[in-house]
Amino acid sequence: MSLPRPLLELTRGRVVESAHFGSIAVVDSTGRLLRAWGDPQTVAFLRSAAKPFQAIPFVERGGMEYFGLSEKELALSCASHETAQIHLDTVRQMQEKIGVGEEFLQCGAHLPGDAAMLRRIIKEDIKPTPNFNNCSGKHTAMLAHAKMRGLALENYLDPSHPIQQDILSVISKMCGIEEKNIEFGIDGCSAPNFALPLANAALGAARLCDPRELGKARAAACRKITAAMTAHPEMISNHGEFDCELMKAGGGKIVTKRGAEGFQIIGLAPGVYGEYGVGIAFKVTDGDASRLGEDLSSSARVRPAVAVEILRQLKALNEAQLNLLAAFGPRRQLKNCRGLVSGESHPVFDLTA
Repeated sequence: MSLPRPLLELTRGRVVESAHFGSIAVVDSTGRLLRAWGDPQTVAFLRSAAKPFQAIPFVERGGMEYFGLSEKELALSCASHETAQIHLDTVRQMQEKIGVGEEFLQCGAHLPGDAAMLRRIIKEDIKPTPNFNNCSGKHTAMLAHAKMRGLALENYLDPSHPIQQDILSVISKMCGIEEKNIEFGIDGCSAPNFALPLANAALGAARLCDPRELGKARAAACRKITAAMTAHPEMISNHGEFDCELMKAGGGKIVTKRGAEGFQIIGLAPGVYGEYGVGIAFKVTDGDASRLGEDLSSSARVRPAVAVEILRQLKALNEAQLNLLAAFGPRRQLKNCRGLVSGESHPVFDLTA
């Protein structure tokens, strides 16, 4: 068993002041481990990176057509949105089509990540409701799935509920791991969540982007989901957020989804890095806590820079694409409160060795 290894260092002057550790797995859709750093068998919770997989059973059963959902609404079903107005409007539209109100959502409420909306709720003393939760699209889709099948709505998050059992089956098959070997936990939004090795999570991301070996209905669902995510990346997170900007730069060939506590998956379409689709999963051991800027926007220090560096080393991004993502790294100057350069952050792993 390998141990996590350094992913990103921060320097002040000539001294390494701090370092973030973690592990990376790069796997193609046939299951081959192509590259690794640290321990690719690290077991980690997918957290919100599970959302594209959690949407598969609903899409596979014809849920979009049944309720007349748009591609944009499907993207929100896979989202960790920031509660910008576009997200609130879209989730309400979904609920109107489905015939449920936000009072059915069991995800709880939290403050928005969108800076403009955060200022508004502070200024107007607005109390956030369940639709403000960044998982409200996922929960709305789960309720839609249950309603379409005539199943109970009040316990849709129970692990024994049929839609949760369907999701478990999808995670198992997409990621190539037996259900009994998947560890369970309760997510921040109260839904069941899943822990599995990074290599298996990467396999799931690869198959999502290259479902050629899957059954016809599942392959079609995967293609609908990846098409929605790449066509409407602002629904997946928000304008300016890393997941959104990477998918915009990827031109429909790169899918990505962050998860809490330093987890990330990236899927590459066939031809971006070899003949088959490729999945990347990595975990930042310390959780990569978000930081709030003076403009009330939040950002992660490690995951974006590590993701860009992985793709740079794999030559999955060209110079023009790297320039579009330069604000996220891989190397970034660190400045103090006066705007003086005080150090630098930079990746320290090598997947080509």
